[in-house]
Amino acid sequence: MAGKSASGVRWLPLIIIVAITMLLWRFPGPSGLSQPAWHSAIIFVATIACIVAKVLPIGAVGLIGITVFALTYAAGDTSASGAITTALSDLNSSLIWLIVVAFMIARGFIKTGLGRRIALHMIRLLGKRTLGLAYGLAFADLILSPAMPSNTARCGGVIYPIADSLARSFNSHPEDESRSKIGTFLVTCIGNVNDVTAAMFMTAYTGNLLAVKLAANAGVTLTWGGWFVAAVVPGLVSLILVPLAVYGITRPEIKHTPDAPKLAMAELAKMSSMSRGEWTMLGTVILLLVLWIFGDTLGVDPTTASFVGLSVLLLSGVLTWDDVKSEKGAWDTLIWFAALLMMANQLKKLGFTSWFGNVIGDSIGHVMQDTHWVLVLLMLNAAYFYTHYFFASGNAQIAALYAVFLGVGINLGIPAAPMALMLAFTSSLYCSLTQYTHARGPILFGAGYVPTGVWWKTGFIISLLNQAVFFGIGLIWWKMVGLY
Repeated sequence: MAGKSASGVRWLPLIIIVAITMLLWRFPGPSGLSQPAWHSAIIFVATIACIVAKVLPIGAVGLIGITVFALTYAAGDTSASGAITTALSDLNSSLIWLIVVAFMIARGFIKTGLGRRIALHMIRLLGKRTLGLAYGLAFADLILSPAMPSNTARCGGVIYPIADSLARSFNSHPEDESRSKIGTFLVTCIGNVNDVTAAMFMTAYTGNLLAVKLAANAGVTLTWGGWFVAAVVPGLVSLILVPLAVYGITRPEIKHTPDAPKLAMAELAKMSSMSRGEWTMLGTVILLLVLWIFGDTLGVDPTTASFVGLSVLLLSGVLTWDDVKSEKGAWDTLIWFAALLMMANQLKKLGFTSWFGNVIGDSIGHVMQDTHWVLVLLMLNAAYFYTHYFFASGNAQIAALYAVFLGVGINLGIPAAPMALMLAFTSSLYCSLTQYTHARGPILFGAGYVPTGVWWKTGFIISLLNQAVFFGIGLIWWKMVGLY
């Protein structure tokens, strides 16, 4: 890749971003905005730009962002100790530790083989037809999603290997035209389905928890149970419709797969009966769901619940401390999430978020005066959705734009809960627009089953389908449960 050094740094885009940042730093902030708010916004945007440009891995960018934020006293601190304290303030966030610990718990699904066993059972039950195979994999993803916050690990690490094995068993290979027999359909489907399952549970995708925190900054409280209640009806409808739509778009040549259940049973036979580790993992997940759903009644915080689950897995030997230490995704998330969350919180605290929301809201308000809030929500959500074409990270877009669009929507009179939830669900549903917009993309696209044109066409059509479901059925359901 041009401009990339042996150390992995993409120097050209980094130099450009730094130059623009230094230039903007010399100018005073816009009217109505304090200098600390202006400086914090500059560093925040520069950090997002570095993530999008992939100048370094996202964790490394986060670490450098924290460093620069402290060195420049961006938030207006008057002492060096105060500046670094502010820069590191969100490393102790309970939300971040919920994500980190949930990553570690999710490792148990793969280590014990429970995730693979669940997927194989779904294929055994539903796999006599090609479409049934897709639903089997979809329901397996759904079952795993509440306790696996990395949808990349869930789809790429558990579901994809099984889909790949199934495709090859029907002589559908990624390196030639035989991919169209069944491979293109299965791989395209599991990616788009993964977006839906990621939207259905607060703990099914790291970006969901970032959206929850940003919504809280705007005064909108989203709980685990509340999220699930809002997502369950439109989510299940999308989960049913998406495989059907992908089936119609990709038109697999093989329609019947009578041997698939036999293959699944053969693999299950090799695994023999459930091990003690698998039973422990299953019991831990049930315990976690109980604590997450009824935590308020039981007096258990969601993060505390996740620590309870991890402790059970450590005490039982399902996970070892070496497993915990080697969970790179968790520790990587700790750094970049803390950096982005700290900057987002400072922008809120220093008044930038409300100022920017008011400026954009006032501008749009003149154009959309007397327009019903549902139509305004539809237009704002579509803008937020398709802006994702310009991002290479779902989390980066959430950090950069979620609070802004939420503030604009609330200023334009959209009820807060529907606005916050629609943007949050969209932050999962946009992940399959292109092969570069989510970390899962390189795994699925790199396999070779899905041509670029098929990926983009399917991603766009499914995006319209999901928006129609969440705006049609979703808004009606949210009205019924009293969200507005």
